[in-house]
Amino acid sequence: MGRRFPSPNDPSSFDLLFFLFFLLLFLSPSLFFTCNGQDILSKGQSLRDGETLVSSGGVFELGFFSPGNSMLRFVGIWYHNISVKSVVWVANRESPLSDKNGIFTIGSNGSLVILHSSSINTTVWSSSNSSSSSQSATSPTAILVDTGNLILYPTEDTNDSSSAIWQSHEHPSDTFLPSMEVKVSSAMGENRAFTSWKSESDPSPGNFSMGLDSRASIPQIVIWGGSSRRWRSGHWDGIIFMGIPNMTANILYGFRLTPVESDGYIYFTYTAVNSSVLTRFQMGWDGLGRKFSWDSTKNEWSLQLYEPFTQCEEYNHCGDFGVCNINSSPICSCMEGFIPKYSDEWKKGNWTGGCVRRTELQCGKNSTESGSIDEGGGDGFLLVDDVKLPDFADKVSGANNYDDCRASCLGNCSCYAFSYVTTIGCMVWSGDLIDIQRFESDGRSLYVRVAGSELGKSKVPAIVIVIVVVIGSFLLGLLIWLLWRFKEIVKEYSTTCCRSRKMEMPLFDMSTGTTDPSSEISGRHDLPGGTKQVTAADMPHFSFSAVAAATDSFSDHNKLGQGGFGPVHKGKLPGGQEIAVKRLSVKSSQGLEEFKNEIVLIAKLQHRNLVRLLGYCIKGEEKMLIYEYMPNRSLDRFIFDQSKKSLLDWRKRFRIIEGIARGLLYLHRDSRLRIIHRDLKASNILLDEEMNPKISDFGMARIFGGNQDEANTTRVVGTYGYISPEYAMEGLFSIKSDVYSFGVLILEIVSGRRNIGFRSSEHSNLIGHAWRLWEEGEVMKLVDPAIVDASSRSEVVRCVHVGMLCVQDSPAQRPTMSSVILLLESEAAALPFPSQPTYTSRRREMDSDDYFEAHHGNVSQNDITVTRLDGR
Repeated sequence: MGRRFPSPNDPSSFDLLFFLFFLLLFLSPSLFFTCNGQDILSKGQSLRDGETLVSSGGVFELGFFSPGNSMLRFVGIWYHNISVKSVVWVANRESPLSDKNGIFTIGSNGSLVILHSSSINTTVWSSSNSSSSSQSATSPTAILVDTGNLILYPTEDTNDSSSAIWQSHEHPSDTFLPSMEVKVSSAMGENRAFTSWKSESDPSPGNFSMGLDSRASIPQIVIWGGSSRRWRSGHWDGIIFMGIPNMTANILYGFRLTPVESDGYIYFTYTAVNSSVLTRFQMGWDGLGRKFSWDSTKNEWSLQLYEPFTQCEEYNHCGDFGVCNINSSPICSCMEGFIPKYSDEWKKGNWTGGCVRRTELQCGKNSTESGSIDEGGGDGFLLVDDVKLPDFADKVSGANNYDDCRASCLGNCSCYAFSYVTTIGCMVWSGDLIDIQRFESDGRSLYVRVAGSELGKSKVPAIVIVIVVVIGSFLLGLLIWLLWRFKEIVKEYSTTCCRSRKMEMPLFDMSTGTTDPSSEISGRHDLPGGTKQVTAADMPHFSFSAVAAATDSFSDHNKLGQGGFGPVHKGKLPGGQEIAVKRLSVKSSQGLEEFKNEIVLIAKLQHRNLVRLLGYCIKGEEKMLIYEYMPNRSLDRFIFDQSKKSLLDWRKRFRIIEGIARGLLYLHRDSRLRIIHRDLKASNILLDEEMNPKISDFGMARIFGGNQDEANTTRVVGTYGYISPEYAMEGLFSIKSDVYSFGVLILEIVSGRRNIGFRSSEHSNLIGHAWRLWEEGEVMKLVDPAIVDASSRSEVVRCVHVGMLCVQDSPAQRPTMSSVILLLESEAAALPFPSQPTYTSRRREMDSDDYFEAHHGNVSQNDITVTRLDGR
């Protein structure tokens, strides 16, 4: 008789099967092990692609991942409990897997390894433990802890980090986390602990690194680009980094140095003030160091620190012996006693050559700081106050006060400068003084060694001072007596003089009187539709000499750019207000009409999203417009620049789109004039210090009357790529012409690419490319890789949809700006289905003025987001 197998219907047989299954599970738990939700990986266990370790508190997660749009697989650690995947550590940065057949486990030698399952002997990555540690590891166990540290212990029972075989915190990638320790040692010198990713989607080591330089046991944070320094924090004085402005309290920033440990090192650490808030420091792939804190209310990372932030924070921006001051113009200057090394280049704004001594040092004939100098000259010190101290300082032991420090430097011919900082001691510099920045406050005092003759230049003999004071006092008293003695005569003369002639215009004539310095734009200008007239006298007039003084005689280092109108220069008024001066070039295609047009049109316009015209200047052939200064200049400098576009994340870009829309709505509907801009483009959108957009350049604009909807012109003006089809081909323009340009701007802001410079195998411009992706439901492929954010997908798709509505061929099908704002800001609004742009201005029978409002103007409040109208 054959063997009888247990039947599920037989109770005794079923009990036997259950018992055998339970026994197998009890005796061999590793056969059924999965790592999801576990924080421990023991020897003999494996973590396959798709499985993860999670720290006991649910803060961090370890597993396989693919960054960005890459298909390659890496083992990394990221935050577990937030929606934005933020990777803080990567194991196999230089050896990614090409498929999902990877295994993360503990190897036979006790090291952590990544294997490829197709060939179990192929090791992709190893933690490479020392042989002594490996031999002592009887039962190695890896644990992921809530600090983001993956720790490999020799046995399962060990939980003391001092006995760890290996820790991921000792082998970081691009991120510095709280509780992470960075070694500091003067013998070690530079410790480039953190290395950037190569790109946003490539974790392999990039071109930038961040770490500590502990020369002479005075550590400072440094960012390197390759082998060169890009930025440094200034020296650590035990409480703060002296080169970071406004960093005033240790309790606020949480940095500290530990005492000397048993291994002979001291460690630099950071402890977050609020441990409940996730915090991380990152060395970005673009070379910028950032500090992030998680904002749980907005569900996004909040950027709190950004370095380098200004030109002066770029390493050695003004060259050796140069001082950078972001609040001065020009921002670079030589220290007293020094002159530019290359004067011609320096005048052009190229300061990289730095400065050299005006007079060579005379070491050995030392003078005192009082100015008592031996014949032939000696050396002394000049004070440079409130500065970020130079790089490469040495510490002098035994110099316990200012006088000892000064004497030590003065007695050493190779010492070029010194500074005494109470919490550090005596610091001296033996080479060129590099990377000096002046602060408004909280800087340090630097004493720079110069020849005695330079000290003499700054001294005035006491006898000369006495003589000047005595003579000045005598003359002042005499003048006061004469005025009192002949006061009746002076009063009568003043009255007669004022009656006979007008007072001269001051240097900055900010009045709005009836006197116009040029008859070319004087008089009143009639506006269509009975609108109240506007005069050029409504705008303040500036004298030419005043504008020249404000711009340093229109020097090249104050030049901001060059447009079709002419050059634009930065200037500063005597009161400190910064201005931008647009100077009409005699070779410009634009002339007096555009100049008059801009003054007359925006003389009375006031809106937060329109640039403010402060006044104008006319002298002979010179014609200038004076605007408020926009420190971030124009939008195109950011969205089309690979190195700057990452500064505009999606939230900023969406805010810019909304601001432009509100500015256009004001021009089209809400201002007392109905204005068509006619030259809306990225370079005409200026950004203030908070990245708020302001529409500029009204030279091409036109005013419409209250009942006027469309006009014709024989002269088509504007910029190719932004001009609407009906305007380019028929000379017809209306408010819908601006709507078309706005649609192009939306697509450029979202994609980070120019419409006129776009080329592909299928399309000759950005509009056609965007239409194809939108129609295929692949809108996210259009989005600039620098701002890809899954949480903003719906908002991005809505913006692209609105952009496609705005660039339709027929002006009647395009929405008005009031409809555009409603479509952008209301998630419940139903979006009409646009027609495919064909880039012609051919009219259709259905093109009536009320087409958009009649078919799409009623915005639905239901949850439907797309409505498509098809003929039957």
